[in-house]
Amino acid sequence: MPRRSAPPPVPDRAAAHPPGPQPSTPEPSPRASEVPRQPDRRRRPSRPARPAHPPGATRRGVRVVARGARDEPRVLGLAVAVSAVYGAGTAAAGWLLGRTTDEVLAPLFAGDPGVDRGDVLLAGLALAGVAVVTAVAVALRRMVAGRVFANLQARYRRRLAHQYLRLPIAWHHRHPAGQLLANASSDVEASFTIFNPLPMALGVVVMAVVAAVAMVAADPVLALVGLLSLPAMVVANIAYQRAMSPRVVRAQALRGEVSAMAHESFDGAVVVKTLGREGAETRRFGAAADRLRAANVDVGRTRGAFDPAVEALPSLASLAVLAVGAVRAASGDVGVGDVFTVVYLLTVLASPVRAFGWVLAELPRAAVGFGRVRTVLDARGRTTWGESPLPRGGLSLQMRGVELAHARGADEDLDAGEVAGTARGAGAPEPADAPAADGVPALRGVDLDVPAGSTTALVGPTGSGKSTLASLAVRLLDPDSGVVRLGGVDARELREGSLPAEVALVPQGTFVFDDTVRGNITLGAEVDEQRLRDALETSQAAEFVDALPEGLETRVGERGTSLSGGQRQRLALARALVRDPRLLVLDDATSAVDPAVEAEILSALRRPPAPGAPRPTVLLVAYRRATIALADRVAWMEHGRVVDEGTHEELLERRPAYRHLVTAYEEAALAADAPSGAPPGPGAVAPAASTSGGRR
Repeated sequence: MPRRSAPPPVPDRAAAHPPGPQPSTPEPSPRASEVPRQPDRRRRPSRPARPAHPPGATRRGVRVVARGARDEPRVLGLAVAVSAVYGAGTAAAGWLLGRTTDEVLAPLFAGDPGVDRGDVLLAGLALAGVAVVTAVAVALRRMVAGRVFANLQARYRRRLAHQYLRLPIAWHHRHPAGQLLANASSDVEASFTIFNPLPMALGVVVMAVVAAVAMVAADPVLALVGLLSLPAMVVANIAYQRAMSPRVVRAQALRGEVSAMAHESFDGAVVVKTLGREGAETRRFGAAADRLRAANVDVGRTRGAFDPAVEALPSLASLAVLAVGAVRAASGDVGVGDVFTVVYLLTVLASPVRAFGWVLAELPRAAVGFGRVRTVLDARGRTTWGESPLPRGGLSLQMRGVELAHARGADEDLDAGEVAGTARGAGAPEPADAPAADGVPALRGVDLDVPAGSTTALVGPTGSGKSTLASLAVRLLDPDSGVVRLGGVDARELREGSLPAEVALVPQGTFVFDDTVRGNITLGAEVDEQRLRDALETSQAAEFVDALPEGLETRVGERGTSLSGGQRQRLALARALVRDPRLLVLDDATSAVDPAVEAEILSALRRPPAPGAPRPTVLLVAYRRATIALADRVAWMEHGRVVDEGTHEELLERRPAYRHLVTAYEEAALAADAPSGAPPGPGAVAPAASTSGGRR
């Protein structure tokens, strides 16, 4: 069966919820958007880090550098330019020291009358000038290189945030939130950390050229002795890079794993604590942290083994130059200043040349980090829109032949996309989501009519497809086949942005921001005070909001921890109502509210928002008999199909399964009160107001 299309893009926070489209997960997961999905420990243990470095990682790292250079050409160009000034200045300082030694200091110490204080002062000023220019270039190089790094991080984090909001809900279900946080933090950082040493490494090219010319000019023999160390340093750096790359890549993968695991455990703290799993979660996280520690220790151990060798090479080269230079100076072939020039230049070249080693070591890490970032950026699934506006007046909802299957499978590994990208070549887009050949059917041939201005209740057992159908009604999902019409217009032909202005979803899992009551209702939009007050009154939230310490300006805490479940639900309802939706979809959105308050809310929803305005169309997923009885019509669902429609009384009469579901709590209460061995008679029911809300 083909997979469903992507849900609509959500450009910003105000659009992410106004009409409240919180992702409603496939049934049967109650509160799925409030408590994050926990992994099946039996199915999937902690994923081991991918082995190290995929083929061509260094080559792909070079492509990451090229991409960063295209994104920030001016700032990177400035960083390279000042680094070149630093390189040239450092090499020039060595040459100038040699000349000063031979032409000023040595004659001065020998008592040469031709050298006076003016010569010493001039030489000192020249050296000071070079030192100042070099110091300024070093400072600018570091600041500008840091600017390149920061700019690229900010650019790609913005792109990732936009992409996360744009991608289909189904895509998010396959990628844990912790993994996505790691993409936006450690993976972006790993991608562009290479731009810190890169300008210095490029400036070293200029330094090496100027230094080589200066050494040859001083003495070709000494220059040859000294420059022989450069190939050895390059070989050592390459060996260092080859040894470090797999270790750095493994540590990077483990950082993502630890981040995902931490987010999952902390966000699911209620589940962990209520089930007494603190010790197990601590051990699970501790094992992942130990693997990361071991990987970082391995990186440090490797660096510790190579650093002395790399540091020793320039010193050995300097000793060789001093030995040869002493012999040549004693024979008069070279001056002391020439020896000093070559030794000094070899010394100052040592540290900058190591920048090449840093760059080489960072290339595979940049390739892996950016590969994971690119997998997200290249993911497809954007919802297509047409140009049709929603018709004016009352808004009807119609479904014909609607079929939809949920994708089956475990969380996707973003590294897999990165490796696949290697095979396709750089820049090749990721393939679109493959059809869910083994998908789980959720809806099968659904036909449904919700007349404009009516209230229709969706009722059915767990897993019958009610929440999925509610998501289709607001185009959070698109059907695999069939059509969803709003006001007689195919939802796929509607103009982009038309639905959030007219259609609202209040999901079963209520999400409340760590913001004020006002901020949670308006989500940053300009809302008239009277409209805000009307929404609070209709959702029966005005009384408890007025009782809060600062009223509308009271902060409610993370996920609304200072509020009860029923209060959070009423705030979410007010959030939807303040936008005067013409179609309101309530997915078990009043389950935490007591029946009397729920009845008042639903009665208020049946009234027009203003004199002469059409009544809103209401589609509600419900279990309580009292709630269902307030609906004009009831749609009974079984196994992903709407198998019957009618009034509450009609379905009680002709659908035994419906009758059993809506009276189950009442029958259980009667059975508990009946004498032992005397079950209640068939069809016996208690007053509807005494029932408690059902849960899926």
